[in-house]
Amino acid sequence: MNPLTPVISPAQIDAVRQLINEAYQVVVLTHMSPDGDAMGSSLAMRHYLEGLGKRVSVVVPNSFPDFLAWLPKANEHIIYESQRQDADALLEQADLVICTDFNDPKRIGALGEKMLSLSCKKMMIDHHLFPADFPDLTISYPACPSTCELVYRLITCLSPLASNLSPEIATCIYTGMMTDTGNFSFNSNYPEMYQIVGELVAAGVNKDEIYNRVFNAYSADRMRLMGYCLYQKMKIFPEHHTALIYLSRKELYRFNFQSGDAEGIVNLPLQIKDVHYSVFMREDKVNPTELALSGGSKTKIKISLRSQGNRPVNVFAKDVFGGGGHANASGGEYYGPLSEAVQRFKDHYREYFTGEVE
Repeated sequence: MNPLTPVISPAQIDAVRQLINEAYQVVVLTHMSPDGDAMGSSLAMRHYLEGLGKRVSVVVPNSFPDFLAWLPKANEHIIYESQRQDADALLEQADLVICTDFNDPKRIGALGEKMLSLSCKKMMIDHHLFPADFPDLTISYPACPSTCELVYRLITCLSPLASNLSPEIATCIYTGMMTDTGNFSFNSNYPEMYQIVGELVAAGVNKDEIYNRVFNAYSADRMRLMGYCLYQKMKIFPEHHTALIYLSRKELYRFNFQSGDAEGIVNLPLQIKDVHYSVFMREDKVNPTELALSGGSKTKIKISLRSQGNRPVNVFAKDVFGGGGHANASGGEYYGPLSEAVQRFKDHYREYFTGEVE
């Protein structure tokens, strides 16, 4: 087996090791509306550091989907939105804050303001473009398909022995790798990824069980919502091979929407022949941790974008909705009415989604 391509330099490994050695109380943060990669990477770091004798807490800005609640120690996380006093106390006692799967304090709302006010050391582990210059140490590799894969590379560099990769760590890492690649359907066409998967399975991962827990655990309401999206809400722009689905809060309420119910809806139009770009928007309330970002708006539109082949959507996400991500999987947000976000899409998509097949 060929060695994995090094993406973390020896100097960075030494710097990470020093930060960890000097810390006892560690807080791990991840982004708003945490997904599989966010929860997987933050929890994997928790398990690894606890194995080194550290006292570790995971703080998330708001709640995560129920289909990730089974992850080892996920039920011990602290939600900043509802447990702010407890979270602030932990942060003020921290020797080290580790930021996983986000590249800018804006992505964690008011939690970011608190984090920046701390005098302790800070480290970022992330795979998104354009990392902000706030940590003492940044481990950033945008070519990595998931932060969880980057965490795997970091942990195995810090502790090369396979015995140091516990089943709990491996399970968290595999979950993030799987979800951030759409079950290995995009950003996943290189051999090293499957070498890593093999190591994770050898460490105790039951990949079939994880798939069932993540992708086969939806409610009947969620399935009805998917049908409604495809039958009533999907708009096709054939000349640009593009699909758009958008949902208001009223529509979501009709289907008893729960966190995570929108997962994967953006991928559905890509199963249609000659649809190469898919955009999904849903209306949400601005929560208290986002007030500084909202500009006074009471509504936020969450935007997901997917594409196939050599047809990037991350530039559109960045230029039009202030977001970003990977070439085939990106996202953004718009603070304002849903109608304005939809119109903004219609005003600009022709510039970015050419419809050319490469």
